[in-house]
Amino acid sequence: MRGIWTMVGNDLKQRIRDKSVFIFSLLVPLSLMGVLNLAFGGFGPDTVELKPATVVASNEDAGPLGGALLSALDSLEVMDVTLRSVPAAEVQQETRNSGADLGLAIPSGFTTAVTSGQGVSVQVVEGERQGIETDVLVSVVDGLLDQFGAGAVAAMAGHSAGLPPELLVGLGEQTAAGTPALSLSEGQAAAEQLSLKGTLVAGQTGLFLLFTVGFGVLGLLAEREQGTLARLRSSPVDGRSIITAKALVGFILGIVATTVLLTVGSLLFGVSFGSPLVLGLLVVSVAAAATSMTFVVARLVRTAEQANVAQSILAMVLGIAGGAFFPIEASGFVAALMDLNPVGAFIRGLGISAGGGGPADVAVPLTVMLGFAAVCTIASRLIPDRGARI
Repeated sequence: MRGIWTMVGNDLKQRIRDKSVFIFSLLVPLSLMGVLNLAFGGFGPDTVELKPATVVASNEDAGPLGGALLSALDSLEVMDVTLRSVPAAEVQQETRNSGADLGLAIPSGFTTAVTSGQGVSVQVVEGERQGIETDVLVSVVDGLLDQFGAGAVAAMAGHSAGLPPELLVGLGEQTAAGTPALSLSEGQAAAEQLSLKGTLVAGQTGLFLLFTVGFGVLGLLAEREQGTLARLRSSPVDGRSIITAKALVGFILGIVATTVLLTVGSLLFGVSFGSPLVLGLLVVSVAAAATSMTFVVARLVRTAEQANVAQSILAMVLGIAGGAFFPIEASGFVAALMDLNPVGAFIRGLGISAGGGGPADVAVPLTVMLGFAAVCTIASRLIPDRGARI
């Protein structure tokens, strides 16, 4: 066992001295994350910012509901709203001339009409520069008028039931000003949901992991060509120990590179992937899956150059199909086949973890990655070695 770790230590020292490990495992993926973030980051749902809006308003109502309607617009948390008071006859013209987002004219007797069950109209004028801000303001006004309308319905129902007039006013006001029975609040999905930036970080991490692990196992072919392997065989070290050492080198490099990319990516792009325990399980599993694939590549090729080409092709195919650059939609047999992709499973697992999932919640992605590792390991022992055997 000491001989194995001695070989692992020597190989790791060589890889650290070799600047290509840092370039392909860290520098290139981090640079690509930054480029993709600049190219597509503006399309994320968390980047929408509402501009300040102006509302030209006229309130001729002597009751509390007219003022409540304007106060609700003035106190919106999603954007800054400036209210400008003008006479009712000037609302439409002032909205057009000043470039305001919305004009609002509340008629006299608005509160009395609502609380007594009578029909009443509120004039709403949309500004010429209609945008998302105008849509938000109109939606707020519609919601409040619907709530006030509920007060009118309650007052009419009370009148039909024979309630005295003094109770109808209180009933209408209570219903119109009361809190709704149902409310909506923004939340975060708890399964398989990553933001755009999170998907970019996770996808590039999974893709370049497939390149990183190749520095370990595929280095075996380079040593075979250079004659280093023959010298190792002449020492009292069996072939299995050499293979195990190379596998451990790729596995360790994969874990370190993946951990660094996820950490740096989450800090640079402001994303979180959840519990460190779940992340550790996912990183170890995907590193095992990626390392096992290099065993198959090493058995199918004759030279280190062929191995690098084959590894690059497999990495790009698995990375793109797994969603390293953009989500892939599929159905039927193709979808079932793509679900077995370790890169896709890794991204899904990170999504579950980012939503607050625990170890039990990522059981399926872990099973996919570990199953992929087991199948590739078994296949590497059954596939004939096209190169020189150890």
